[in-house]
Amino acid sequence: MNIIISKDAETLGKKAAEFAADKLNYAIGSKGAARLLLSTGASQFETINNLIKMDVDWSKVEMFHLDEYIGLPESHIASFRKYLKERFLAHVNVKKAYLVDGETNTERLITDLTKKLREHPIDVALIGIGINGHIAFNDPPADFETKEAYIRVKLDDKCKMQQVGEGWFDTINDVPDEAISMTVYQIMQSKVIISCVPHEAKAEAVANTFSNKLTNMVPSTMLKQHENWSFYLDINSAAKFIN
Repeated sequence: MNIIISKDAETLGKKAAEFAADKLNYAIGSKGAARLLLSTGASQFETINNLIKMDVDWSKVEMFHLDEYIGLPESHIASFRKYLKERFLAHVNVKKAYLVDGETNTERLITDLTKKLREHPIDVALIGIGINGHIAFNDPPADFETKEAYIRVKLDDKCKMQQVGEGWFDTINDVPDEAISMTVYQIMQSKVIISCVPHEAKAEAVANTFSNKLTNMVPSTMLKQHENWSFYLDINSAAKFIN
């Protein structure tokens, strides 16, 4: 485990992007290709903004996507497909992007994504942590047992309130009840996991991640079991952890 604490979110994002780019370039150099897993949300703004500026041969990178609301149109501001297309894919020419489409047949989508995902391991996974400790949309109590790659999940109220607080929805009633999420098991199969978790709103989640032993009531505690996990914080998100 590596813990990197920066003075602010922008510095955090630059450091994390440089590290991610280094790992992608290593994969490209050693085997001619790389696979990148991206998360979304306000906590990832600075990292993605810096990542698209990195010197990476994006034509050799395949991108996968963590999760998406079920039934939410791509035109909605909260759509993660929209987020990734506008903030990442519009700026880099990746070899292929595999997006989670919550408007299509869920079972068929999961089957197709799983088949493609499991052809080769993910080299670099950017995995945020929610205010309830979720990773992807695996809200507590998260399913630590399933070996599926993606599952259909229900969102808890704390998760929904985070989405409202970040400005993606006007009220909790506007947030979809369900989503398609990569599983905890599948996330942990990534070779390198980078968690970028800035901002004061995440301070409690950061503290809970470190103060608890492995528990599905704080899903992010699973990340501590990974042999190559880096945790990027700013002074605001680290406040309760370092105190």
